[in-house]
Amino acid sequence: MTAPVRLLVCDDHLVVRAGLLALLASAPDIEVVGEAGGGEEAVALAAKLTPDVVLMDLQLGPGIDGIEATRRISGTGVRVLVLTTYDTDADITRAIEAGATGYLLKAERPEELFAAIHAAARGRTALSPPVASRVMARMRAPGPTLTARELDILRQLARGLGNREIARALFVSEATVKTHLRRVYDKLGVETRAGAVAVAKEQRLLP
Repeated sequence: MTAPVRLLVCDDHLVVRAGLLALLASAPDIEVVGEAGGGEEAVALAAKLTPDVVLMDLQLGPGIDGIEATRRISGTGVRVLVLTTYDTDADITRAIEAGATGYLLKAERPEELFAAIHAAARGRTALSPPVASRVMARMRAPGPTLTARELDILRQLARGLGNREIARALFVSEATVKTHLRRVYDKLGVETRAGAVAVAKEQRLLP
């Protein structure tokens, strides 16, 4: 018999996490070795427990988000499988750029989740069908390609933040924000902040 996949679960919603743990307990070939309620805790536990796979939510409340946690964990060689309700192009792009092995939606059936965990443990890409369709559609008719930092700034822009506030939120200089904004405007073919947000939503770069 092969050893079970050692799994670390990260989700900031206690009820959701409890439901996941109960579901995963029904899979005899998956062993949950730890659980985390935040990004920093997930990074620390991944280093301590060295699981085969980390099941990672994207929105984690205070502290680093699932994208940054994925970046830090995947950099150590541990596989990260994103499990989220968000399927925007921006979220998918950021997760893949951060090193996620797979991207699954929480609406998937339990057997699909189990299969994805095993695929991730073997280093194989696992994508929910809607996500795979989005990725393929984007490859066939690619829209503007924004870097992870440009997407971060665009998200802050959509929140209505000014350049100084964006700079503080992302720990960069105001000049850096302005530089990235000019690039975002050029790529999206707009000249205003409102125009950038509107086009980004049309292109599904933002939720």
